[in-house]
Amino acid sequence: MERISYNLDHREEYPLCKTKNKTVNKATSEITPKVTFEQLETLYRTYNKREYVHPDPLEFLYNYENPSDREVVGLVASSLAYGSVWQILKAVQTVLDRMPEPAEFVTRTSKSRLIKIFSDFKYRFNTGEDISALLYGIGRVIRKHGSLEKCFKSGITSGDDAVISGLGILVDEIVLESGGGDKRFYQLLPHPSRKSACKRLNLYLRWMVRRDDVDPGGWYTVGSDKLLVPIDVHMFRICRALGLTARGSADLRTSIEITENFRRINPADPVKYDFAITRLGIRDELEPDVFIKECLENGGEDKCKNTKD
Repeated sequence: MERISYNLDHREEYPLCKTKNKTVNKATSEITPKVTFEQLETLYRTYNKREYVHPDPLEFLYNYENPSDREVVGLVASSLAYGSVWQILKAVQTVLDRMPEPAEFVTRTSKSRLIKIFSDFKYRFNTGEDISALLYGIGRVIRKHGSLEKCFKSGITSGDDAVISGLGILVDEIVLESGGGDKRFYQLLPHPSRKSACKRLNLYLRWMVRRDDVDPGGWYTVGSDKLLVPIDVHMFRICRALGLTARGSADLRTSIEITENFRRINPADPVKYDFAITRLGIRDELEPDVFIKECLENGGEDKCKNTKD
């Protein structure tokens, strides 16, 4: 197996963080969002409800009241959140069925035992060896830092790059403690320094930091104002249409730019509308093109209708 490694020198800043503010300030100064606070609030009030969550890997977090368990479950669920949603749910459920009391399970189970327990696990690119390495690394990080949140906290900065550097340290530590792996393992944990959008990691932070009817929360290290919008092709397309980015690819810089433009609309909680927006096109009764058309035509009016005829 071809092995790759991340930079594990925690003293170095991530390349993206060094230029982030300059890039974002230039980009946002040239963009005028075509959606208003009132329109987004209407969408949020209508669709940011638990009844609209299924099917979504977020639903697994609702089964765990203890934040120690929830942070483990959330990282497992977000790491496997690629591909068909129904296959994602099946894969996550398979893992969780084998790890009662998740935080205790990952901290007390040996790597050899994990490999045996998950020997028959297979989900797209990932195998039982990959999920075993992930769980072992998570368990070792919890034993070392006390929790995943505390590990994340050890890497955050005081500026707008807080979550980028924190996620970088969290990934570094899990990789280091797991003993590393091949490309399949690293596919589970993208790294900010590689400039991908890190959609699943930012989704994980949204679940763990925000608290409302949909996001259960559990972490208090950073506020919602520091989060980045999780970007995939679907969200990228909608945000481009709404004038929230002019960039051509769904990478981390695009996530930063989109977040900055949402922050101009809602400084305290720029990720607030992520769940409601991503329901567009996912649920049969919600049509993204209708929402976009209504927003563009109605300007600041509170008239965003999102259902199909």
